[in-house]
Amino acid sequence: MMDAKSRNAAIAAAIILGGFGLVAFYLPTIMLFIGDRSPVAAGIVGVAFVLAFFAVFWLRGRSTGGDA
Repeated sequence: MMDAKSRNAAIAAAIILGGFGLVAFYLPTIMLFIGDRSPVAAGIVGVAFVLAFFAVFWLRGRSTGGDA
C-alpha cells in the first residue's frame, strides 16, 4: 500500500506528465506556427520545452528534499 506522501507524489507526477504530454501533442503545430515567422524562435521553443520538462522534476526533487 502507498502512504499519503507517496500517493501525493504519484498524483503530482501524473498531472505533470499529463500536462507535458498535452503540450507535446500540440508542439509540432505550435512550432510550425512560430516557424512561419522565425525558424530560430521555433527552435528556441522546442529547446525550452525539453528543458522545462527536466527542470520541473529537478525542482520537485529539490523541494521534497530529494526523496521523490
